[in-house]
Amino acid sequence: MKTEKSPKDKLAALSKAAVAEVTALKNAPGPVIYVGAATCGLAAGALETIAGFEEALSANGIEAEIRKVGCLGHCYAEPLVIIQNPGFPALLYQKIGAGEAGILVRSFLKDGSDPCYEYLIGALEADENFPTLMDYPRYLYEKRVVMEHCGLIDPREINHYLAVGGYSSLAAGLEKGGLWVLDEIKAANLRGRGGAGFPAGKKWEIARGVEAQAKMVICNGDEGDPGAYMDRTLLESNPHQVLEGLALAALAVGAEKALLYIRAEYPLAVKMMEAAIKQAEAANLLGDNILGSDFALEVSVFQGSGAFVCGEETALIESLSGRRGMPKVRPPYPAVSGFGERPTIINNVKTLSTVPAIIKNGAAWFHEIGTADSPGTAIFSVVGEVEYPGLVEVPMGVTLEHLVVDVCGGIKDGKELKAVQIGGPSGGCLPASLMDTIIDFDSLKSVGAMMGSGGLVVMNEDTCMVEVARYFTDFTQGESCGKCTFCRIGTRHLREILHSITIGEGLPGDIGDLADISEAVVAGSLCSLGKTAPNPVLTTLRFFRDEYVAHIEGKCCPARMCRSLTAFYIDLEACARGCDACVACCPTEAIFTTSNRKKAIDQEKCVKCGECVYACPPEYDAVRRVSPPELIPDQGVEPLPAGEKEEGDA
Repeated sequence: MKTEKSPKDKLAALSKAAVAEVTALKNAPGPVIYVGAATCGLAAGALETIAGFEEALSANGIEAEIRKVGCLGHCYAEPLVIIQNPGFPALLYQKIGAGEAGILVRSFLKDGSDPCYEYLIGALEADENFPTLMDYPRYLYEKRVVMEHCGLIDPREINHYLAVGGYSSLAAGLEKGGLWVLDEIKAANLRGRGGAGFPAGKKWEIARGVEAQAKMVICNGDEGDPGAYMDRTLLESNPHQVLEGLALAALAVGAEKALLYIRAEYPLAVKMMEAAIKQAEAANLLGDNILGSDFALEVSVFQGSGAFVCGEETALIESLSGRRGMPKVRPPYPAVSGFGERPTIINNVKTLSTVPAIIKNGAAWFHEIGTADSPGTAIFSVVGEVEYPGLVEVPMGVTLEHLVVDVCGGIKDGKELKAVQIGGPSGGCLPASLMDTIIDFDSLKSVGAMMGSGGLVVMNEDTCMVEVARYFTDFTQGESCGKCTFCRIGTRHLREILHSITIGEGLPGDIGDLADISEAVVAGSLCSLGKTAPNPVLTTLRFFRDEYVAHIEGKCCPARMCRSLTAFYIDLEACARGCDACVACCPTEAIFTTSNRKKAIDQEKCVKCGECVYACPPEYDAVRRVSPPELIPDQGVEPLPAGEKEEGDA
């Protein structure tokens, strides 16, 4: 008697063909070159790298396949290249431009004798002749669950995802039912990775319990935090993982429609997701009767216009509905009445990307990672003054110090760590003394910060915390939708006061006003944008109050960062005769030659851009910054007499 194949059997047939294809690629008789071509790689010159490989391969008569992959997270090392050369393990190389591509082709692929260790990070697999990636600190300290395959598979090929077990969680969910999926997510205590940390299972349970003919699931890819690009990377590097998580969420709540809300500023992410949807539909992994089951799911992409407030779920729904993105009063919550008044689940890209791993490995496995109340991993985009900026995935429960110092290599250029700003533009600024703070939803909140979506800005000793507060307040004020009076006007007043302080016009009562206005904005705002917008102000007032006092009372900037309160001059004793490095870089021609053939700065012409600081050769280090400007010493400089030549003093 003929029996109907189960979803697992149908997936097994798809996966068998996929594994055969990928295995053939791994066992190719010639070289295979994988180039990181996500947005960060493209910005670093990945297309030029590919062109360099193509030209060098052609010139040397070598046949090789070049594949574009996603982002490994090592943004400081882009363009990244993986070379699979027969007889060697797959090797990862960093900072490979067109010139380096030619060297690798000639030295490694043609001659086979020199693997070019000067560009090598490590091997993707164990080999006695090469250090593995797990020996490299950035990998040694990470725990890759969500980003496990990012940068290692071709995101344009569904078979590459199927070959590593992709869609097996969906097949299991189809066989065991949506209620089983829901119970696993509830047991795992998966908390939303978009910032709020609300349990995903609880949200799904509410929507499942609502009797309605039509329900909807939305993936929130409206990532608007300055310096944050976690969601973008996942959408570009492993789109099918996002789709599988989206399908499992829909199965759990009983939805037949799903939507990816992606900001239009992410054109590559949009392109990848649209292509992935078509591939999944062609493979019967989306659409009608998925893998022979009675479950159907229609998925589409919506491009947002880039408003930060649309990251809030009710504002996102308003945007989808063709209205201005403005938050609405809750209840009713979207899980009860959302888009089109139907029960609507909205989860972040990272949240949905975590779901397949939980379904595959079980809730108990998930609890083995992270902390009791915040299980699993956290993905951070670490930017700023660290040696190794980029995307990092670590277990919940590690300390900020571990993340900044051990994983990301500490502060660059021998500077001292001053603070980190965590949680996006509305996150808190924490001083170096709190670097032992645990990374999880509750611990960060206890010190005035928050997990947020995962942005982390690292600042060194040369950072002015008043200016940092002004910068982030300016961002949130500009992104306020204007619905709430306290948010609309309060953030503007905060910005104006902070601006006055940074230009030396601060008043004695400004500190008290900043605190009072901040508390009012928190209390009077409807959504989390307004309620968290004062966090940079409140935390800098709490931990760096002395800098506010210095700006207001002393009219100086201790970090010598605020232009109006800072001046530059050249130490004549350190300055080298005949060196014109600073002259060449000055945009306003403010640097002139003195009568003793050294250099000085015309303060009236100087715009305090600081370019001369970086241009001055390290062996001289002659450019000084002072605050307030009155501290410039009188060196008795006189310009070189008109008509007198400068040459001859090298």
